[in-house]
Amino acid sequence: MANPRFFKISSQNVVLPDTETPQAAVITVDTDTGKIVDIERGATNHLPQGDVQIIDVGAKFVLPGVVDAHVHLNEPGRTDWEGFRTGTRAAISGGITTVVDMPLNSIPPNTTLENFHVKRASAEGQCWTDVAFWGGVIPGNQKDLKPLIAAGVKGFKCFLIESGVEEFPCVDEHDLRSHLDQLQGEPTVLLFHAELEDPSCSTKEALHLNPTHYETFLSSRPDALEVNAISLITRLQEEYPSLRCHIVHLSSSSALPTIRAARSRGSKLTVETCFHYLCLSAGMIPNGHPEFKCCPPIRDEGNRELLWQALIDGTIDSVVSDHSPCITELKKLDEGDIMGAWGGISSLGLGLSLLWTEGKRRGITINQIISWVSRKTAEHAGLSEVKGSIAVGHDGDLVIWDPEAEFKVSTESLYFKNKLSAYEGMTLYGVVLQTFLRGSLVYDSVKKDFDARGPRGKLL
Repeated sequence: MANPRFFKISSQNVVLPDTETPQAAVITVDTDTGKIVDIERGATNHLPQGDVQIIDVGAKFVLPGVVDAHVHLNEPGRTDWEGFRTGTRAAISGGITTVVDMPLNSIPPNTTLENFHVKRASAEGQCWTDVAFWGGVIPGNQKDLKPLIAAGVKGFKCFLIESGVEEFPCVDEHDLRSHLDQLQGEPTVLLFHAELEDPSCSTKEALHLNPTHYETFLSSRPDALEVNAISLITRLQEEYPSLRCHIVHLSSSSALPTIRAARSRGSKLTVETCFHYLCLSAGMIPNGHPEFKCCPPIRDEGNRELLWQALIDGTIDSVVSDHSPCITELKKLDEGDIMGAWGGISSLGLGLSLLWTEGKRRGITINQIISWVSRKTAEHAGLSEVKGSIAVGHDGDLVIWDPEAEFKVSTESLYFKNKLSAYEGMTLYGVVLQTFLRGSLVYDSVKKDFDARGPRGKLL
């Protein structure tokens, strides 16, 4: 039958938003609109015939598409680091159907309406996933914020410590207050890279130590930087209570008491962590291997356990990749110079498998994982009406997934541009078999095949 309007996916294991375990169900998608129009729960042995395409995946799982709310695609300006076409292609291979692009490290950064138009124009027609955008808060761009909100950015990111790129400087408390005055009462969120130096705590204290030792880098980004920053953020929130603030890539468990105290006072504070903080620890990292460098850093095993506990109890809301690639030369692999290398871990396409592999050891269910990487991230980015859940009226973003299959991470298995990853050589469990974007099959891992029609993602 040629191009039927509707197709149905039947599975014994569908991850639905209101259940604790996968359920048998049949999902109907209208291919004209790309929307889910019906979910029939229960027995799946009475599928209708007629003008409908039917896909029965048996015991394989059906998941909602992942929403990765923290990705650096770097285009335009640093497209040799990553780009919309390569980054979103890697994402779709891992079941990610929506990414939210960070306002740096592209040139120009997404800090003005003009720059936003440049970024959107560079993304047009290149995206394998749907793509939304964060804007940026930097000194002096207060008047740009409301026009960016009106143009569709989902929120704004700022740094309380130098970002590493000169075109995106950090803000201090004085800057923040003038930006907060603009954002108060607006339907948006302010995201913080939460590290803050003070006279007693500086990133420069370790500069005299061996730059190839991971411990040197770790000592240069102590827990106190995150505690300082989050203390400032929660204090400011009491003055601007209507605005939601969000901590990106929390790495330090030492900040959890401050977060819990703010939440207990009713602060609108949300928190994410990353796959690398949950799946790696400092004791695993050999000296001379800059591929493990990220800011804030991967900390010790005890810290990792406390992050997992905070994720399970809801103190941490969501998990993202913070895919932050660069060209190989900037990683200084030949020198093993961790201190001098670009900080960022590439993982687009691996997140579901990473979290499932680590989570299984802890009794974590796939429903919990999907809550952290799809439902909560969609809510955070203001996309929960159409993304993040298998629900009637949502986009038909669906992932067919085999929880028992395994693979070894190799450069051949990576689709992002610069094929360097801290996970190379690891054996992971859980394989994306197929990814559907708004009802269209866009990736098939068995055939190693992407949609022959090319990228079909929308700019949200």
